[in-house]
Amino acid sequence: MSKKIAITADHGGFSLKAALVPYLKDKGYEVIDLGTDSDARVDYPDFGKRLAEAITKGTVDIGIGMCGSGIGMDMTLNRYPAVRSALCTSVTMARLARQHNDANVLTMGGRLITPLVAMDMVDVFLSTEFTGGRYADRLVKLAACGVK
Repeated sequence: MSKKIAITADHGGFSLKAALVPYLKDKGYEVIDLGTDSDARVDYPDFGKRLAEAITKGTVDIGIGMCGSGIGMDMTLNRYPAVRSALCTSVTMARLARQHNDANVLTMGGRLITPLVAMDMVDVFLSTEFTGGRYADRLVKLAACGVK
C-alpha cells in the first residue's frame, strides 16, 4: 500500500483527523492533510472533493475521509469514478473493504469511532491487499454502472 496518504475531514471529523495525522506520520507515512483545520462548521462536500481530486489526479493512491457520521463524506467521495470509498465502523469492515472491494478510501464517522478504533482500522486498511479473482470481476461490473 502507498506510503503517501491524503486525509480530510469536515468539522465533525476534525478531532479524529487530528489524532490520525501524527499517528500516521509516526508510522512513516507521508500525510497530505487536505483540511479542515478546526472544528468550525464547514461543508463535507468541499473536503470530500479535495480528497477525490487527489485520488483522481494520482497524487495519492489511498485516502482517509471523515465527517460526523461518515455518511456524507462517503456519499461525496463515491460520486467520483476513481474513488472506491468504504464507510467502515470496525476492523473487519476495513479489512473486507480492501480484500473484496479494493477500496482506496477509508471513510469513518468522527462522532462514532474512537481514535483507538480508528487507528486499528487504518492499520488493517493500509496493510490488507486486494484478493482479486472473482472480486476483480465485480469491480469491472461496478465500473460499468453508468458513471460518466
